[in-house]
Amino acid sequence: MVVSYVRVSTEEQNQARQIEALEKFNIEKWYIEKISGKDTKREQLQLMLDYVREGDEVYVMDFSRLSRSVQDLLGIVDLLNEKKVRLVSLKENLDTSTPTGRLMLTVIGAIAEFERQNILERQREGIAIAKRAGKYKGRKPKELDNFDEVYESWKKGKITAVAASKILGINRGTFYKKVQKKENELIGL
Repeated sequence: MVVSYVRVSTEEQNQARQIEALEKFNIEKWYIEKISGKDTKREQLQLMLDYVREGDEVYVMDFSRLSRSVQDLLGIVDLLNEKKVRLVSLKENLDTSTPTGRLMLTVIGAIAEFERQNILERQREGIAIAKRAGKYKGRKPKELDNFDEVYESWKKGKITAVAASKILGINRGTFYKKVQKKENELIGL
């Protein structure tokens, strides 16, 4: 069986580029998901790993679609090798069943992980610089037109904090922060 695993990190991203590149391999079964690759607890990935059996081939656009960490990537490759499943990556063009292919996989995975860590570090540095310059204030507070009404219902015990949060479309922590701000305003702080 020829299967493919396709992953993009966010809902806004489009998997069409990967699908188009993989279609020429006569994929018989597709596993597609929109989720971060930071861990292996992904539904479609787990379904694919459970499904494949000896003699199957798994096609991916590149190894970063399988995992963002070298350790997780090597674990996935080990599992596939144990099941005698061939893994093909279009971008890296490697055979993971050979010692040389495994070495190259480790190097490529380490570079991808290093690259991801550098991106996150640069992002944190950029945010810190923007904060010092007064240009970064975080996410803008959500406008809640009906907060006063919901607050009054909660204060009178008519609804719980969980219900108030659901009505307002915010989490409980945010609800309590807004309650604190409202009560500080009421006593003049």
